Amino acid sequence: MKIVVDTNVLVSGIFFTGPPHRILQAWKNGKLQIVLSADIIDEYLRVSEALSGKFAGVDAQPILELLIKKAEIVQPKRLPEPVCDDPDDDKFLAAAISSGAKIIISGDRHLLTVSGYQSISVLRPKTFEERYL
Repeated sequence: MKIVVDTNVLVSGIFFTGPPHRILQAWKNGKLQIVLSADIIDEYLRVSEALSGKFAGVDAQPILELLIKKAEIVQPKRLPEPVCDDPDDDKFLAAAISSGAKIIISGDRHLLTVSGYQSISVLRPKTFEERYL
């Protein structure tokens, strides 16, 4: 199953336990295919680097390198017009559309409110875990 993972879910999965962590474990075990774009990778790297300073005991770099190596990387077209109230979140929709992924995992309210756009479901990590893992 192809999925797009919002930055907040990735960071939670790396730095904490709970559904986001179990989603990353399912990906590591080959049960999920994560889709990325250059814009998503840039955001992952920027946010992870900022948080690494706050959580000195956690090194996000190995998981990010593995993710970039194993993920499906797409070059999506920009959406013709903004969809989310926060247009910066549109990159996740664009990646899903480009790859054919039908699920974005996110806790971001801007993405959650556009669930259903072009038949893409935006699900909270716990909801995704309950339905699919």
